[in-house]
Amino acid sequence: MKGKTLFENFREVSAKEWRQKIQYDLKGKDYNEEVVWDSPEGIKVKPFYHADDLENINVESLSTTPWRIGQSIYVGNAIMANEKAHKLIKKGAEVLHFVIATETIDVVKLLNNIDLKRTGVSLDMQFLSKNYIEKIITLVPNSKKVYFQVDPIGHLARSGNWYDSFTSDFAVFNELIELNIENIVSVDLALYENAGADITQQLAYALSHANEYVNLLHDNGNLKKLKSIEFKVAVEGNYFFEIAKLKALRKLWKVLTEAYEISPHCHISTIPSKRNKTIFDYNVNMLRTTTECMSAVLGGSDTVYNLPYDSIYKKDNDFANRIALNQLVLMKEESYFDKVENPSEGSYYIETLTHQLAEKALILFKSIEKEGGFLKQLKNHSIQNKIADSAKKQQEKFDDKKTVLVGTNAYQNEKDNMGGELEIYPFLKKNPRKTLITPIIEKRLAEELEQNRLSHE
Repeated sequence: MKGKTLFENFREVSAKEWRQKIQYDLKGKDYNEEVVWDSPEGIKVKPFYHADDLENINVESLSTTPWRIGQSIYVGNAIMANEKAHKLIKKGAEVLHFVIATETIDVVKLLNNIDLKRTGVSLDMQFLSKNYIEKIITLVPNSKKVYFQVDPIGHLARSGNWYDSFTSDFAVFNELIELNIENIVSVDLALYENAGADITQQLAYALSHANEYVNLLHDNGNLKKLKSIEFKVAVEGNYFFEIAKLKALRKLWKVLTEAYEISPHCHISTIPSKRNKTIFDYNVNMLRTTTECMSAVLGGSDTVYNLPYDSIYKKDNDFANRIALNQLVLMKEESYFDKVENPSEGSYYIETLTHQLAEKALILFKSIEKEGGFLKQLKNHSIQNKIADSAKKQQEKFDDKKTVLVGTNAYQNEKDNMGGELEIYPFLKKNPRKTLITPIIEKRLAEELEQNRLSHE
C-alpha cells in the first residue's frame, strides 16, 4: 500500500465518468428514463450523487441537541397516569407527553415526584386556558421547563373550529406569551402528513402556520418574547426524504427567524406516520416504525416518539407500548444512534434533497403569503383542497400497487382474519357537525382495501 490511508490509493472519479459508466452499462437505454425517477414533490432523483452536487449548496451545520426517547400517556386519571409515568421512566422514557382532555385533571398529582430537571414533559391540552397554565407554573416546581404545546391554528385545522373564537383564542395566546414562559408555541404538521400532504406541502404549511404566530406577536409587540417553538412532525417510510424533510424544516425556520431578526429555539418532536400503517399483517408495522424512527434520529429530531404496532385497531396496552419503547431504547443503547451529532451532514444525496425540498417549500410558502397567509387559505379551503389532491394521487398509486404495503396490497396472507381483533374502529369516522371550515382529515392508505377484506371474511 503506497498511501498512508486507504483513500490515497484511489484516484478521484468525476461525476461525468460515473455517468458515462452507467450509460455504458445501460446498453443504449435512455439514462433519464431508466435510472432517474420523479418524486411526488417534483424532484428528479438520480442514481448517484457526487461532490459536484454540493458546489452551489451552502451546507450548514445546524445546531441540535442529543435526541431523547419520548412516550405518550393519555390522562384520564391523574394518579394512575402518574404511576404509569414512573414505570415508563424506569424502562427508559426520557420525555413524557401527557394528553390532557379536560381542565379537571390535577397536574400537581400528575407530575408528583417527576424530576423536571431530568425528565422532559409536554402537556398536550385539548383546551385553551390561561388559568390552567398559570396554576401549573405556580404549583409545580421547575414548571417553566414544561412544553405546553399551545396551537390554536392547529386546533382549527384539525377540528374545523376555534376553541372559542378567533379573537378570544388569540387574546389568550398573546396573554400566555406575556407570561414569559419558554416553551409555549407549538405547530402540528403531523396532521398534514397523516392527511396526505406531500413533503413540500408539509414544510410550506408548517412555515406558514408558524408565520401566523410570528406575525401576531410582531403586531402586538411581543415578538422578542418568543423564546422557542415546537414542531410536531410525522415521519413516513421514504427513508432519505424524511431525513431531508427534518433538516429542511430547521433550515426554513432559520430563514424565517433571520428575516424577523429573532432567534427562538426550534424543538422538533417526531412520531411515525399513521398513513402507511395497516391492520392486516400488522407486525410489519414494527418494521415501518423502526425505519421511520431511524429517519427521525438521523434528521435531527430532539424528541422521538414511537407508534405502537397495533395502535390502529387495538386499545392502549402494555405489551405494544413496551415493544414501541424498546425499539427506541435499542436504537440509543445498543445501536449507538446518540453517539454522533448530525450524522447525515455532508451526505451528497441527503444534502441535495434537503436543499431542493427547502427551495420548493420556500416558493410555496411565499405563494401562500402572497395570497393572504395560512389562515386565509384555510378559510377559503385552498389548503384542504391541495392536500386532498395530493392524497388522491397517493391513493391511486397505492391502489395501482405502485406504492406497496407488504401484507396489504401485495403478498397478502389470505388466512389473516382481523374481524374479531378490532377493539377500536380503525377507519375514517364521519361525525357531522357545524364547523367554520372544512377540517383537515387524517386517513390511512389501506382503509378501503381493509374494509373490503373484512367484509369477505
